[in-house]
Amino acid sequence: MATDLGLFSSSFKNGNNIPKNYTCEGQNKSPPFTWVNAPPDTKSFVLIAEDPGAPTGTWYHWILVNIPANVRDISENQIPANSAMIKNSWKKKEYDGPCPPPGQMHHYFFTLYALNTTINLDTPIPIEVSEVQGIIATHTVGMARVMGTYRR
Repeated sequence: MATDLGLFSSSFKNGNNIPKNYTCEGQNKSPPFTWVNAPPDTKSFVLIAEDPGAPTGTWYHWILVNIPANVRDISENQIPANSAMIKNSWKKKEYDGPCPPPGQMHHYFFTLYALNTTINLDTPIPIEVSEVQGIIATHTVGMARVMGTYRR
């Protein structure tokens, strides 16, 4: 029987507030995640953290690619061996936590994609989030999402 990929964080439940230490007002650490029920044809995972309600359009906080197929968790403020970060909307290869305009509540989506491929990072020009999205569009075999909110 097929089961659905599931994504969870021990730091916040789906739909609840993201703790301050994972935001620009705190320690700006990346939250921990675990997942279950990876499709059997998974070759790698991609984890993207984004704010689709940012004033300038979707804002990417974290793009983590080539997470090995045998990995099932990410510890707080860590990335798995052999995975890589792509530049976020701040043009940095790192996690930058929620940081909405003061007084605004924003929704942050952490989406895990199971891919039937790995992403070639050995290119003359660094890969951008749009290219990652193109690969996701054609190579996703499973997807799971956790949403958290934050207000400054």
